[in-house]
Amino acid sequence: GEDAHGPAGVRIDAGVREGDTISPFYDPMIAKLIVWGKDRDEALARMRQALAAYHVVGLSTNVAFLQRLVKSEAFRTADLDTGLIARNEAVLFPPPAPVGMELIALAVAALLHREARELRIDAADPHSPWTHAGAWRLNGGVSRTLRFGYGEQVLDVKLDSNARGSTLIYADQAAPFAYTCQADDLRVNLGTRRTHGQVHADGDTFHVFYAGRHVSLAWLDPLAHAGETESEGGKLTAPMPGKVIAVLVEAGSTVTRGAPLLVMEAMKMEHTISAPADGVVSEILYDVGEQVAEGAQLLAFERN
Repeated sequence: GEDAHGPAGVRIDAGVREGDTISPFYDPMIAKLIVWGKDRDEALARMRQALAAYHVVGLSTNVAFLQRLVKSEAFRTADLDTGLIARNEAVLFPPPAPVGMELIALAVAALLHREARELRIDAADPHSPWTHAGAWRLNGGVSRTLRFGYGEQVLDVKLDSNARGSTLIYADQAAPFAYTCQADDLRVNLGTRRTHGQVHADGDTFHVFYAGRHVSLAWLDPLAHAGETESEGGKLTAPMPGKVIAVLVEAGSTVTRGAPLLVMEAMKMEHTISAPADGVVSEILYDVGEQVAEGAQLLAFERN
């Protein structure tokens, strides 16, 4: 059963509230999940259930790693020592799982639902075609290609719509496509398959939560950078609060795309800032040892 604090046997200790700043000066653990069961198997089952229910966006977490850990045979049988991760590296750090049709369909549904809300036009006549900003055409259909970034991959999906409905085409598969949205719950009909999940949009990044999995898909909006050119120069910013621990170039250095420029330490990890293109480092704005805030410009860079 459940009590006022959530499912029985599950407890979450957290040290932050809405509006708090998570600084780099303390341990990066900001919340702790604790479960109880009458034996280890019951506790592990509750842990798997609780981890699958986590929806965290806006910061990186180790939820996916913990899901793989608690499902592993070594952890289930309490074969525990400091060498556990190294011995089970293949299980705990597998290559990224492919993004299936259901996940892509949920992201597309979330994007279309957001566009429909943004483009809705108020009019006195609810039956007027001008009150809807969808893909309606008088004769024939419309085809739209959507691109999503998934890590280093680019995923292409095509949405064909006409008077009879829509078809989603992805990874050599085609399926009828329709969706409904109630509160945060998206339901997608793919013909013989039906699925549902939740999608949280952070700008153009769509965080899809489906079947205990969290996948971040970046919508590559073709109009987002219209008018920008390679010659406009650029700036390189800190991905999170941290400390500069190495500056690998000098002001005036000519560098090639991908060349390491600066190294930051943040949340007990090192982050290398690399050149986005061939160009010249025109100015270095922080020295080794200096603390920088998230989003702070670290170097000024001019593209060739």
